[in-house]
Amino acid sequence: MPVIHLINSIKILIYFDDHLPPHFHAQYNEFEILIEIETLEVYSGYLPTKQRKRVLAWASENQDFLRAKWNEYYDI
Repeated sequence: MPVIHLINSIKILIYFDDHLPPHFHAQYNEFEILIEIETLEVYSGYLPTKQRKRVLAWASENQDFLRAKWNEYYDI
């Protein structure tokens, strides 16, 4: 489960051979959220509003990067 990006202290991760739909994890302190890559919809979990907004803003600018990382890690 490599950290693929850091936004301040928020870790963005994609797990090797994870389940569908394509998604990424964002961890901040004791909080974790799963966000679908294609729609940027929250799949599961919770992040405080300020951190969730930062993650979604970054993800919207980096969807191609997230898709590429998902494809790279999904078949491992």
